[in-house]
Amino acid sequence: MTPCASMSRPAPAALAISGGLRLREILVTAENVVLALVFTILVFLPLAEIALRATAGIGFEGSSTLVQHLTLAIGVLGAAVAAREDRLLGFSASALLEGRLAGIAKLVGCAAAAAVSALLCFAGLQFVDVERAAGRILAHGIPVWLVQSLLPLGFGIIAVRLLLRSAGTAAGRICASVLAAAAAAVFAFVPGPGHVVAPALIALLAATLLGAPLFALIGGAALLLLWDTGVPIASVALNHYGLTSNPTLPAIPLFTLAGYFLAESGAPRRLIEVFDALFGRYRGGAAIATVLACTFFTSFTGASGVAIVAIGGLAMPLLLAAGYRDRSALALITGGGLPGVLLFPALPLVLYAIVAKTSIESMFVGGFIPTLLMLGIAVWWGIRQSPPARRDTRPFEKARVLRALWTAKWDLSLPVVPLAILMGGLATPVEAAAATALYALAVATVVHRDVKLYPDLPRIMTECGLLVGGILLILGVSLGLNNYMVDAEIPTRVVEWVTQHIQSPWAFLLALNGFLLVVGCMMDIFSAIVLITPLVVPLGLAYGVHPVHLGIIFLANLELGYLTPPVGLNLFFSSYRFHRPIMEVCRSVAPLFLALSAGVLAITYLPWLSTALLGFAR
Repeated sequence: MTPCASMSRPAPAALAISGGLRLREILVTAENVVLALVFTILVFLPLAEIALRATAGIGFEGSSTLVQHLTLAIGVLGAAVAAREDRLLGFSASALLEGRLAGIAKLVGCAAAAAVSALLCFAGLQFVDVERAAGRILAHGIPVWLVQSLLPLGFGIIAVRLLLRSAGTAAGRICASVLAAAAAAVFAFVPGPGHVVAPALIALLAATLLGAPLFALIGGAALLLLWDTGVPIASVALNHYGLTSNPTLPAIPLFTLAGYFLAESGAPRRLIEVFDALFGRYRGGAAIATVLACTFFTSFTGASGVAIVAIGGLAMPLLLAAGYRDRSALALITGGGLPGVLLFPALPLVLYAIVAKTSIESMFVGGFIPTLLMLGIAVWWGIRQSPPARRDTRPFEKARVLRALWTAKWDLSLPVVPLAILMGGLATPVEAAAATALYALAVATVVHRDVKLYPDLPRIMTECGLLVGGILLILGVSLGLNNYMVDAEIPTRVVEWVTQHIQSPWAFLLALNGFLLVVGCMMDIFSAIVLITPLVVPLGLAYGVHPVHLGIIFLANLELGYLTPPVGLNLFFSSYRFHRPIMEVCRSVAPLFLALSAGVLAITYLPWLSTALLGFAR
């Protein structure tokens, strides 16, 4: 062999690496396509039900059951993708660590979460084995156990991916695997819980603070506490599967998908143009345009952090051109989307209604006036920050306004679709959510052609499934922990303790605000809803707080927590988007944070803000 020939041929190691990367790309693409196909079926099945009911007076056999199980499938597949992308939901406090310390924290956190995932996989296998013997049929000849088998499969994949993500070196991953195996072995081979449960719970909490996904804390706690009481761990998988019994749960992925279609299209540019054309010539007009655009986006994506990323690049030049100081502009973009969390059809409203077992329609109606209040405060603050000597002398351009409204008419009409369907009693919340998702898809792909069927559509559905999977993963494992707490009468004991020490409902609400603010700055709003709601709802009932009023207080405080230094999630979003030090963002946001805090107090102590319109809910 000549030297030239040897140099022209890739080394075997290089070929192996190239082949491995290619295989990974194929598997990732396949996984994304499967998730997108399941999402597509989830959208069209409720719409087929509406069409059959309207034309033939009959429904699609097993439609609701299939839709609920498709939601479980999206949750499992989405959680696996979230683990693949290292984006499982958890405490944001871990983001404060840097360098070698951050690497050690991640290794420990991933090892602990992998151990919990492996045990949940084992629990799922036990559950599926029992269900397979029962031989139940889901619909159209599909065995129930076949869908249920997604649970152990998903947890097994998550465990493997957590270990692969635990470190950047093979030695680090081996170390994490040994730690995970040791932790799982303690649970599997120790004959009785003895004194193991308390130290294990403390270790789980520490691992979560170091960066382990939140589902590991909740699922691990459920496994340990059930082990302590002698209940089979298969009950955790059974309770997770119980998600399929909730008829309104599919509204979560469907409304979220509509928001993602909106965010991925050219809607941010069109909405900014509309609001700037309407208000830009007035003092504070740029602030009004920014707050309205961020609020609109947050109401459909369910996360004000997404609004920062989607709107920020357009709003910052607009605000600076209007004479705003850099800090004021940064604050408006960081906090301007907060009111959208309370506005129909925001995902946190839907999730809270499901977890708290409250009417979704009532939560939608109850959030309307509080949204206007918070919106008004943000706009007022923005106008106050505008340069007083600056005044735009341009005449009102009616042609520009009409042109902008015409261009954005399909985007602005998006909230009308579910609102008309629900208020008209034409369909269920799930069917209304499916219609909204289809409308948003049509606008993005057919009307404006901002989104291509491939590769954009699978990518967007995967990104949406990632978020939904993280939420449903936490919700599923929390059902096992919630059932344990109910059996152990923990909510009752919490109510008794709090009512003994806090006599006044006003004092209780103030303490609740402080508690929720801390929770909101430490974790994302979806995790907080799932984890904290079961404890807060009984307390609200004990103090005579209306369920809808309690829900709006809950969500308003959690969203305000996103602006709370030093670990509020929106602070990190803004720091990342605009390349600013986190402390600079904190100082910029502080005045707006105080103004919005006054709004949250008003929502807390003026119940009629949340209850005045409830008569309009079905």
